[in-house]
Amino acid sequence: MITAARPSSRRFLRSARAVATVTLTLLLTIGTAACSTPATDHLAPYAASTQGDPRFASTFRHEFTDVDGVRMHYVTGGSGSPVVLLHGWPQTWFGWWPIMPALAEHHTVYAVDLPGLGDSTGSPTGYDKATLARYVHTLIADRLGVHDARVVGHDFGAAVAFQYAAQFPADTERLGYLDLPLPGPAIDASTYRTLSWHITFHSQRRIPEAVVSDHVRQYLALFYPQVSFGGTAFGGTSDRSPFTDPEINEYARTYSRPEALSGGFELYRALDKDVRDTLAAAPVRVPTLLMTAQGQLDQIRATVVPRMTNIVRAVDVPSAGHWLVEENPRFVTAELLSFLDR
Repeated sequence: MITAARPSSRRFLRSARAVATVTLTLLLTIGTAACSTPATDHLAPYAASTQGDPRFASTFRHEFTDVDGVRMHYVTGGSGSPVVLLHGWPQTWFGWWPIMPALAEHHTVYAVDLPGLGDSTGSPTGYDKATLARYVHTLIADRLGVHDARVVGHDFGAAVAFQYAAQFPADTERLGYLDLPLPGPAIDASTYRTLSWHITFHSQRRIPEAVVSDHVRQYLALFYPQVSFGGTAFGGTSDRSPFTDPEINEYARTYSRPEALSGGFELYRALDKDVRDTLAAAPVRVPTLLMTAQGQLDQIRATVVPRMTNIVRAVDVPSAGHWLVEENPRFVTAELLSFLDR
């Protein structure tokens, strides 16, 4: 950006010729800059969260690909065997950022914004996890030509990762399943909605949009601590959030789009179909890593073992609530690298 000192009022009144000269010079300068400055100097909103981070500039890039009416956004970088990272609610690809540089030292990383969420625009045909998995598979396998993916998901992204492995076992090398009771034979949709107030609330039609739409950032900022380590969802009283203000701002930026806000709630409204799809899915036999919040391993493992027959590692993350990556990134990174590099 080019700026010029504004002439003083006295000089302006004293010399119209000086004003004309300055104006002409400024116009010529702006014209030259417009011709010589690339459009990338105008920072895209999705790039602001990593602005000034040299790790990103040297390793990762933002990409977009059209998949069946949805403009899919993903961030990719690194080299080696491919790892696909799938986020949950209320996050985006950015939820993986704390551990992506370490993973990229050994793997080609693809951190994907789920259809209709983050900076993936357009409406998928459904927000059930089987449908979302097909969008992701079209992106990863058909568009990018990756047929040996290590698919890792957190929260509802874990259910999408499960469906990816169940529907496309030949294209799935390994499965990472992080901190989500799997809707299915061990827990039906009605029971699932009783696990937490927010699941019931988000499952309602139109009501959460009406309540939250004008207060997205405030809602997210209040929600994150509840399911953090020691938060009220785990029987504690802590209101500590593992997210910084800039991180919350980034999530609020995307979820403030009405379509993305509704899409996030649709993840919950699809629970009945998710249960049916899990029941219909073939058992996943690829090597699987299960990670949960501290103290939640037995409960979550009970929901996944009916459909995952090759869990090679199951562990809860010390001093972590639901936000495993943010609350204990070193532990999560070490576990993932050990599992993915085998």
